[in-house]
Amino acid sequence: MTTALRRPTYADIEALPPGVTGEILGGELFASPRPAMRHAAAATGLGVFVGGPFDFHSDGPGGWWILDEPELHLDVDPDYPVIVPDLAGWRRSRVPDLGDGAATNIVPDWVCEILSPSTQDIDRALKLPFYARAGVSHTWLVDPIAKTLEVYRLDGETWRLIRVWRGDVTVRAEPFEAVEIPLGRLWKRSQD
Repeated sequence: MTTALRRPTYADIEALPPGVTGEILGGELFASPRPAMRHAAAATGLGVFVGGPFDFHSDGPGGWWILDEPELHLDVDPDYPVIVPDLAGWRRSRVPDLGDGAATNIVPDWVCEILSPSTQDIDRALKLPFYARAGVSHTWLVDPIAKTLEVYRLDGETWRLIRVWRGDVTVRAEPFEAVEIPLGRLWKRSQD
């Protein structure tokens, strides 16, 4: 007799120990510990370089909500009921209010995943295709070990790689090309 596998639910995420982030991707529960310092430093730095000018209007155009690790419940695919990108952004012209809940069902306009040895396969093989199905316009993959930024734009139902930057360069990357982002400062932060 075969036993059907039980599908994970939000209750499984709530039962995880403190300091562990849970996601349900492809019908499986993935539990991740808090990120390593290199990962956290890169995410924090990007939050400053993008969030400052685009979310808080400091020396920039504004017009966005930029959040760290928002919990997304997008109802796009029943095998992906809970997903947590490292960073996400919504254009305020499309989403004037994010609401007060602990999670949102509003598809972001931009997501960023900070790659690490333990998450890069999940980010590339599971999350990237899901973001395309959900209709996210732009996705960034940042690898603080390889010191790279990959920028993707949704083209129909698939991703088009726009550009890959490597090393200590200053970039203007869509959809935030209105400001310069000094990638070298992200890598330096992650090594201090």
